[in-house]
Amino acid sequence: MKTTNHDLTCKNINIRALPQRLWMLSIVVLLGSCSLIRAKTFESQQTAPQPENTIAPNPVIAPPPIISSSGDPNFVVKVVQNAGSAVVRIDSSRTITSRVPEEFNDPLFRRFFGDAVPQPRQRVERGSGSGFIINSSGQILTNSHVVDGADRVTVTLKDGRTFDGKVLGEDPVTDVAAIKIDANNLPTLAVGNSDILQPGEPVIAIGNPLGLNNTVTSGIISATGRSSSDIGASDKRVDYIQTDAAINPGNSGGPLLNARGQVIAMNTAILRGAQGLGFAIPINTVQRIAQELIAKGRVDHPYLGVQMVTLTPENKERIKNIAGDRLKLTADEGVLLVEIVPRSPASLAGLRAGDVIKSINNQSVTKIEQVQKLVENSKIGTVLPLEVERNGQIVQVAVRPAPLPVRREG
Repeated sequence: MKTTNHDLTCKNINIRALPQRLWMLSIVVLLGSCSLIRAKTFESQQTAPQPENTIAPNPVIAPPPIISSSGDPNFVVKVVQNAGSAVVRIDSSRTITSRVPEEFNDPLFRRFFGDAVPQPRQRVERGSGSGFIINSSGQILTNSHVVDGADRVTVTLKDGRTFDGKVLGEDPVTDVAAIKIDANNLPTLAVGNSDILQPGEPVIAIGNPLGLNNTVTSGIISATGRSSSDIGASDKRVDYIQTDAAINPGNSGGPLLNARGQVIAMNTAILRGAQGLGFAIPINTVQRIAQELIAKGRVDHPYLGVQMVTLTPENKERIKNIAGDRLKLTADEGVLLVEIVPRSPASLAGLRAGDVIKSINNQSVTKIEQVQKLVENSKIGTVLPLEVERNGQIVQVAVRPAPLPVRREG
């Protein structure tokens, strides 16, 4: 079944009157472009004549970083040879049943039209992606959206063998899933540390883009710490790694490797219409989520039950124009609560639309990404202290996060 996240998102909201609900417009964040810096050359001048029988030593030239990190200009070939057999193709299918409109079930309609009443129809949706083996006994990681709601999952190894896959668990909040196949003595990938990655490091992506199995692309890490709102995925709770290694549909769930052949991220997203912009989930996040999925089949994320927006001068002016004297908004920065979900932890704690969060657990916040991260790192059922500004006054609020409710669609 498909799952939907309903917490901590900044959504498009229609403008309505206060006081029961404070309405805002969502903000679109665009990524910038990168520039090319021209290198300078320097020439050394000979200041004194040299004896004819003296040979000047050759200057020591440092190799480019992409080579020096591995010591081999053909390091990509070796990485692929060592790691490629642990990358798999994942095909999934699910059956969709169309519903008959309620009016066709009316007895009067059936009396006149009888067998002409339309019947429910079924269609099969198919998709494919990539994954990588983390355990020799058949545990495989991929994206949640690759196997979401699948009736059948098929895993194909590089050597051509095909297995039925069982979904151990999936987490749509981070887009990570774990599956299992009945096999042993499988090749696995070594795991790196995504917390120490730096922009400019060489990386290699392996996957099955557009149905082209075992495709290899390479590039560099373009940036780290891209927030979910930066790439237009505000319903996710992930900071992404940006890369210019080519990623296309079908690469989802495949590994992003460093020059030593260690997996440092899971390829997951691209921006429509963009070139050289791919995004991957850091492997440290993937491992943390995967451990819970394998152990209990799900991941419980802390939940407050708020909709919010980063307070900027433009937003503040717009709110004043909408709310007038009904809201005394004196804060110049912070995170404005737009709506409180009824009967949620935030509602039970007394938070209100119009409150501006200034700090969480004694850590000041000015952006919604900071709130998301602090809430995600909190503990379910444990008091989380918030400091909010309400009508010009500072108020202390104690919230107990609950498990994120998941709505099933079927």
